[in-house]
Amino acid sequence: MKRFQSIRWRLQIWYGLLLVAVLSGFGAAVYRVESERQFRRGDEELQRRLQVLAASRHPVPNARPPRQHFVLLPENTALFDQKGGAGFYYVVWLHGSDAPIRSTSAPPDVPMPEESASARTRVRGAFHEAFLIPAHGDCLLVGHPMARDRAEVHRLAWGLVVAGSAVLLFGLMGGAWLVHRALQPIRDISLAAQKVATGDLTQRIASSASGSELGQLVNVLNSTFARLDAAFTQQARFTADAAHELRTPVSVMLAQSQDGLASACENAEHREAFEASQRAAHRMRRLIDSLLELARLDAGQESPARQPCDLATIAADGLKLVRPMAAQHGIQIHAELVAAICPGDGDRLAQVVTNLLTNAVEYNHEGGEVHVSTRHDNGTVALVVRNTGPGIATEDLPRIFDRFYRADKARGSGAGHTGLGLAIVKAIVQSHGGSLHAASEAGQGATFTVTLPS
Repeated sequence: MKRFQSIRWRLQIWYGLLLVAVLSGFGAAVYRVESERQFRRGDEELQRRLQVLAASRHPVPNARPPRQHFVLLPENTALFDQKGGAGFYYVVWLHGSDAPIRSTSAPPDVPMPEESASARTRVRGAFHEAFLIPAHGDCLLVGHPMARDRAEVHRLAWGLVVAGSAVLLFGLMGGAWLVHRALQPIRDISLAAQKVATGDLTQRIASSASGSELGQLVNVLNSTFARLDAAFTQQARFTADAAHELRTPVSVMLAQSQDGLASACENAEHREAFEASQRAAHRMRRLIDSLLELARLDAGQESPARQPCDLATIAADGLKLVRPMAAQHGIQIHAELVAAICPGDGDRLAQVVTNLLTNAVEYNHEGGEVHVSTRHDNGTVALVVRNTGPGIATEDLPRIFDRFYRADKARGSGAGHTGLGLAIVKAIVQSHGGSLHAASEAGQGATFTVTLPS
């Protein structure tokens, strides 16, 4: 049913129906005109021969009562088929004659027409006949079989069907080409919009129909894409510049707080203030580092290395790092790791794995479980991380990869969390040409699936 929802198929169907209607109407009109022409030509031939028969009727001299006799001149015999074929025949009834006079090709069962007949032609079965009643008791009839005329009309009908089918076929092919050409700008717009939606703001739509309505739409969209590209570029540049500028004062804060803690400070309140300043400075530095990393990923400054990596090995190394943290909360980790080789940057992929495993442990119940698996199928490799935590609310699930977005259950605001971890993970995965998908139900845990081309 999706095919019939397509604009292309709708146009093609309507064009085909219109073409069928036009060809059918034209064919029916031609068939009707030709049929009437054949019948009219046959009628004219009958009338011409009927006049010859009328001229061949002569009075009998000195006959009482007056009578007529019929004599067909030799030069007129060629007008009638004397061999019983499909030509013309005649039958003559004369008043006072015992039997009608007939040509050798005349059917034996031709009935004499009624004198009261209003028309002087008739169609009798497969025969077309014309007659003349010059006097009471006299009748002249000429006829011919219609099989030949009907065969010609039938051949014409089949010719119209074949010609119409050929015209319909070429018309549909031409219509399909025209529809394809007319809708090409729409396909270009859709393709460019899809790429822009995935983050490629450099895309522009190329169209030759600059003067048409679609060409005007293309110009508007290209202008919109250019403004979006400029806005995001400016935002990324601002983020990177701001992070760079903040690095120095944060480093100064860390240095001063460390010096304060290292000095012989006996005042507990002062020491507590230095420790709070140090924790805040560390948090700000992590935030700044995350912002710089996202800015570099957005700008494409850090293209991932393309070296063969095994997701199973990377996941095993990540598990070694998070097992101590999991043991503190009584969380059991179950791993099903099979070889999953893919091209990529091992350090970046390790960052993805570590982040997902850390989240799976931190956002879990005491004594919960974490399941980690890798697989390889259909030209892709996948890493699946699932926990038994509180899960992610339905309204929060679509936004968990947004920067600085926090959900009460899925992304807490505990110490050390900047709200950028999953955003960085998604950016790294996308830079590898992969995808990151999250699935969860409140109270049922959460599952994160990383899919990469192999």
